[in-house]
Amino acid sequence: MYQSLQRFLKKGKSPIVTFQKNTKEEFLSEHNRLSPLGMQTTMSLLSHFRVERASLFKGENWPLDKLRRPFIFWFTSLTLEEKEKFKKA
Repeated sequence: MYQSLQRFLKKGKSPIVTFQKNTKEEFLSEHNRLSPLGMQTTMSLLSHFRVERASLFKGENWPLDKLRRPFIFWFTSLTLEEKEKFKKA
């Protein structure tokens, strides 16, 4: 696996997931870029995620490598009614 990563990086490509501090807008953009249409989200849903999972956050940062997986688990556990309610809020 390490050799595969080295070959990937030698080709001048950067890894998809970066280990940096992102803003909420950057997280939204990158999550939606990586997700199929049914998994794409909105700022409103991200705000509700932050309220419900406040223990995951430190400051205003939205690190993709730390939060995307918990967000996907949270998002897929919502009913269609909850998703619609959060989108309208």
